[in-house]
This record gives sequence, C-alpha cells and structure tokens, in this order.
Amino acid sequence: MSLSVNDIIPNFCLPNTTGGEVCLPDASAKLTVLYFYPKDNTSGCTLEAKEFSELLPKFTELGVKVYGISQDSVASHEKFIQKQELTVPLLSDPDHIAIEGFGVWIQKKLYGREYMGVDRSTFIIDGFGKILASWNKVKAKGHAAVVLQKVQELR
Repeated sequence: MSLSVNDIIPNFCLPNTTGGEVCLPDASAKLTVLYFYPKDNTSGCTLEAKEFSELLPKFTELGVKVYGISQDSVASHEKFIQKQELTVPLLSDPDHIAIEGFGVWIQKKLYGREYMGVDRSTFIIDGFGKILASWNKVKAKGHAAVVLQKVQELR
C-alpha cells in the first residue's frame, strides 16, 4: 500500500547521475518533490520528465528540490537525460529501496497480462520526511504544473 499524507518516509540513499548519491529525508530542504515513474525513454515518462525539467527553475526559486526515481540504471538515466535534454535530477533504484518503501511497486495489467511495475506517483515531503501531498496513478500530461501549484500553496 502506498504511503500517503502525514506518513513519514523511510530513510534511503540512492545514486544520482553525477557520481554521488541523494539521501532523504533532507533536513536542509524546505520541501522535496519525489516523482516515481516506470521507465526511461517511454512516452509518458519522457513527457513527465520534460515538464518537470521545464518547471525546475520555478521549484528551485521556491527552495524546493525535485527528483525523478525509477528502477532504471544510472547509465540508462544518463542516456535519458542526454537524449531528452533533461535538467531534472534522476535517481536510480534498481533494488526497489524507495520504490517498495513508498509502496509504489504494484501489480499492473496490460492486454490481459499481469506484471509488477512502478505506479506513476508523486510525493511532496518536508525536511523531516513527512508527506505533505501525494498523487497515485498519475497521468503525466500537466502533472508537474499541478505539483508546482500545490508547492506554492504549501509555502
């Protein structure tokens, strides 16, 4: 079951594409947006990543950090960032540490076939790891703007 508003996130550290790692919760961040997505270079995930990249300066102005998380490798993320000219930082979670910790590893159905995959979900957390807003089963188009609006309300 997915985490929801007022839940405290599990502590975790995941590798980023700059050779470091990001550990959350991050007490130095006023707010952090985490968006979980299924796969690099797919249509919905590309649209979502481009929209978050486009709005990243507005999030940054508000002191908000934004990270995209999927089970893809750091190398896959690097190619995705380069190919799509993304600016939003991506974190790699091949072991499903955060994906399962947030409860977004779910059973899905496609053309009658059942399989496990990432539920496109977004969370806004404070510096102590408390979830202030969450969305599950997200439709990619326009979602980043909805999240930015919520961040502005929370400030």
